[in-house]
Amino acid sequence: MRLLFDQNLSFMLCQMIADLFPDSSHVRSHGLSEAADRALWEFAKANGLAIVTQDVDFADMASLLGSPPKVIWLRTGNQTTAAIAALFRRHAQTIESFESDNGTACLEIY
Repeated sequence: MRLLFDQNLSFMLCQMIADLFPDSSHVRSHGLSEAADRALWEFAKANGLAIVTQDVDFADMASLLGSPPKVIWLRTGNQTTAAIAALFRRHAQTIESFESDNGTACLEIY
């Protein structure tokens, strides 16, 4: 699964979990740091990326529009980048299963 990290998450996550989720990227690497949510949604959809966010707006869009793109909604509150990377490592199997689950558009991780 290729991930697109939202602006509220560190770009360093791409490197920190590259062994699990290669070819993932951050919105800033695409010049989308200030883009509207709908523009990010369309970009992720067009490029086969799952959106990783702490923003409820993307979860709401997934509920209304379905997938693609899929949304991984981090429900952890403010955490260090290292703690978020560790969260991805703990939930790697769940995330991989989510990729092939056609009936689910949003995965909430706590």
